[in-house]
Amino acid sequence: MHKLVCAALLPVLLILWWSKPAISSASGGPRYRSIFSFGDSFADTGNNPAVFGWYSVFDPVTRPPYGTSFFGRPTGRNGDGRLIIDFIAENLGLPYVPPTLAHNGSFRRGANFAVGAATALDAGFFHERDIPGGASKFPLNTSLGVQLEWFESMKPTLCRTARECKKFFSRSLFLVGEFGVNDYHFSFQRKTVQEVRSFVPHVIATISIAIERLIKHGARSLVVPGVIPSGCSPPILTKFTNAPPAAYNSETGCLTAHNELGLHHNTLLQAELDRLQAKHRNVRIMYADFFGPIMEMVESPHKFEDVLMVCCGGPGRYGLNSTVPCGDAAATTCPYPSSRLYWDGVHLTEAANRHVADVWLGEINSFTGVSRKQGTKGPCRLGRHKI
Repeated sequence: MHKLVCAALLPVLLILWWSKPAISSASGGPRYRSIFSFGDSFADTGNNPAVFGWYSVFDPVTRPPYGTSFFGRPTGRNGDGRLIIDFIAENLGLPYVPPTLAHNGSFRRGANFAVGAATALDAGFFHERDIPGGASKFPLNTSLGVQLEWFESMKPTLCRTARECKKFFSRSLFLVGEFGVNDYHFSFQRKTVQEVRSFVPHVIATISIAIERLIKHGARSLVVPGVIPSGCSPPILTKFTNAPPAAYNSETGCLTAHNELGLHHNTLLQAELDRLQAKHRNVRIMYADFFGPIMEMVESPHKFEDVLMVCCGGPGRYGLNSTVPCGDAAATTCPYPSSRLYWDGVHLTEAANRHVADVWLGEINSFTGVSRKQGTKGPCRLGRHKI
């Protein structure tokens, strides 16, 4: 089993850079007064139904059993309960980040622009390559660039002058992602893993441009997650169910080439974040390892039963069926969602999200009081992972 290096990165770095627990300041108030989030279904707290409500196939999150493990009802989240962003907000003493397309109240405490199925790359990239699905199929392009436009349109309602905006956003935490998974997963419909690998620099460049734009708007603390191990994702395992035995890792049952693609993305992303950090020394750019914690759970099946099976779905090798999605009347749900790693496909159960959060929080204590100069330099590096 590998030893995670970065699993606790977000809370750890919040402590390293502030030299005190992230949830309080000298005056007793929160270190961050708001959270602004961009991303896909891993971070979407309710925008998805507002975008895809017209077509129920893309809107199962509005039906039970979504949300039943915590909220007691569907909230638009892709899971049975809280997402990782919800646990982050709780830890920072902030309210759950409201979805911008489904919230009529104030966004002074934060705003979530993330939309399920969002890509980093714009729809035109997929159109040009005849890749179906994702932004090229849906009526509303929800790419990272579009989400940034939504943020820029909202900005005048949050602050009026450049000085006021700089002060406001300097006390905000910006979550930029996860981005990349949908870009690659949609592309697998028409492209080989090697062909998709050539898309990675385009995705990284798009994320980098977004970070630069946010910094110009006044962002001073940004968290940028890497991608998940797609080779362990039930939808990918189902799509490539006829892959030869040699394509799988014999210990984990994951597809090796798809996980290598994820590691390649994460390596290039970290290198780019290093470059941006060196360029913007007054900004905190934090790399969040999404790959490692999931691999740790996959490699420790005693934590979850049927580790590669989804909890909610239809008949199939991994509990997935394209005609019977979770939320469908014919779908089945495992008796104990907390015993599973995956909820409805690529998405994690609340228990798995909580496990990731617990790993992060468990590491905070061992780093309390360590200064940035004594700690790591630049975005944290990935540990060694079985792929």
